Amino acid sequence: MVNAQEFARRLSTLGAKEFTLDDVIDLATDADIRISPDLEIGEPVAQRLLDRLSPAVPITGAQIVASQWPPPVSDRPAAPPAVFSSPGPVNAPAEQRGRSRGSGQSRPGRRPDSRRSGR
Repeated sequence: MVNAQEFARRLSTLGAKEFTLDDVIDLATDADIRISPDLEIGEPVAQRLLDRLSPAVPITGAQIVASQWPPPVSDRPAAPPAVFSSPGPVNAPAEQRGRSRGSGQSRPGRRPDSRRSGR
């Protein structure tokens, strides 16, 4: 957990812009969160505040309130955020083309496996 002043300082280090305590209080007001300068900000509140930022920051609420700051940098690139939407009903083709999976003829000319015959 961090106080609102430290939260503003950590946001400022992300490079988006310089954040002040007033900016954090404005974010809290927009998110319907009661906040004061000495109030400790935990992970759920931090995430709600981060969700109000535009453009979005590349960290989570848990990372910004963690005791280790700045968060460790991974060698792997971050995955892009997943966006889910409902495209509506999907219409399949009336007839599926391709090979039938029913029982068909076996391959002609197959020889029995010599290992099974006991030779």
